[in-house]
Amino acid sequence: MADGAMTATFLAVIGGASLLAVTARRLHRSDRLPSLEGWALADRGLGPVWTWFLLGGTVFTAYTFTAVPGLAYGNGAAAFFAVPYTVIVCPLAFVLLSRLWTVARRHGYVTVADFVRGRYGSPSLALVVALTGILATMPYLALQLLGIRAVLTAGGVYPRGATGDLVMVALFAGLAVATYRHGLRAPAVISALKAVAVFVSLTAVTWLVLERLGGPGPVFDGAARRLGSPALLLSPAQQPAYATLALGSALALLMYPHVLTAGFAADGPRTLRKVSVALPAWTGLLALFGFLGIAALATGVRAPKGGAEAAVPMLVDRLMPGPLAGLVFGAITVGALVPAAVMSIAAATSFVRNVYVEYVHPTATPKRQVRIAKAVSLTAKVGAVAFVFGLRDQDAVNLQLLGGVWILQIFPAVAVGLFTGRLHPRALLAGWAVGMAAGTFMVVREGFSSIVALGFGPLQVYAGLAALLLNLTVTVAGTAVLERLGVPRGADLTDLPSRLPVRRHPETGANQP
Repeated sequence: MADGAMTATFLAVIGGASLLAVTARRLHRSDRLPSLEGWALADRGLGPVWTWFLLGGTVFTAYTFTAVPGLAYGNGAAAFFAVPYTVIVCPLAFVLLSRLWTVARRHGYVTVADFVRGRYGSPSLALVVALTGILATMPYLALQLLGIRAVLTAGGVYPRGATGDLVMVALFAGLAVATYRHGLRAPAVISALKAVAVFVSLTAVTWLVLERLGGPGPVFDGAARRLGSPALLLSPAQQPAYATLALGSALALLMYPHVLTAGFAADGPRTLRKVSVALPAWTGLLALFGFLGIAALATGVRAPKGGAEAAVPMLVDRLMPGPLAGLVFGAITVGALVPAAVMSIAAATSFVRNVYVEYVHPTATPKRQVRIAKAVSLTAKVGAVAFVFGLRDQDAVNLQLLGGVWILQIFPAVAVGLFTGRLHPRALLAGWAVGMAAGTFMVVREGFSSIVALGFGPLQVYAGLAALLLNLTVTVAGTAVLERLGVPRGADLTDLPSRLPVRRHPETGANQP
């Protein structure tokens, strides 16, 4: 049960986030008329500092901060795939986000499906990309609420029954109002509080754990005695799964609409390159959370069966004084509000631009588009709350695992399309369909495990990456066949080169991309 000091600190952090959300309208105020670009992308005016706060706060979600240490608590070394995965994201973001921003700004694109529509001249392919993004985002949004509930329940801050449900509704009601009024500016300003609160609280927790247990050595020794020494090391049989999961997750992350929305809000490609270089600071934070999962083992924390994500909150509740524990719980809660807000904005924007305007009301004014986007964003949050209260937690986790596999299947159309326009849109549609079907089948066949056996030998790999390879194979083969048959394609309106140019170095004559 939470004490008064813990509850007071927790409420202070949440109250601070609410006050910041109210001031969001002052962030890069504009006299322009209402537009989807202004509401969903903050008029593309966020500088390096704000973009670092927003992009880091969007990528590193509250569920990540609980799931990774929970996985470390239950499985040991395998959980740390998240560290190389988020490291791989940084150079990918350096290249992809800056290039995509340039094209989007030049042509007024607000969503990645807008880019696909312009690149391939295919409304069908753009619709598929938009719907895949929305489908993958919704369970991810629900998981933010599950992360909040798991943390607060473990810390004794979340009341049982209807009272706890009302607390959850109240938390998201404040977020919904701020997002409805100010769009992306609301999570942008809250992300600054998230960064400060998470960095400060995690540093304090880590220092306290090391002081109490006598350093990193005793922590790992104590965890090895409880979990078993082999589990704290990566066995050769686990290495293919570990490597493919890290690579596939990194490729998938940059395809999520909420990550791309945060990137589009930057004020230029140079800002995105600076932010990509600085993002590893958040990765260090994630590594420390994983370490706390090992520390929970070492201190003898007993998480409930099937609830390993509660291990770190239980560790915090055990070791830390009430005010500091309240700060940690408040920081993780705010950590969920930022990505949840951006996810709802991204899903709403994709719906309005690529479904509503494209197929329902092509002449909708910018003001009407904003009004519809606000309503859809609010509906997405209400749907996420209803999902959490109406279904089992495991249902949301299973759907999110599938969402990661699904979102990876738009990689050829988006990321490959940034560098070459040679792929035929109908081949991309066929590859997407094969990848979606194969990825879903593999995950479901393995009991909703994202690590699957390929059917020959003991080799296990990430299902999303295996499905992506099938996707690319069908796409390349289909493009060759369709070009041979002379099947026409839509016009490319992006001004990007149709293939990756190769320049010859003037002194050496070596080929350079």
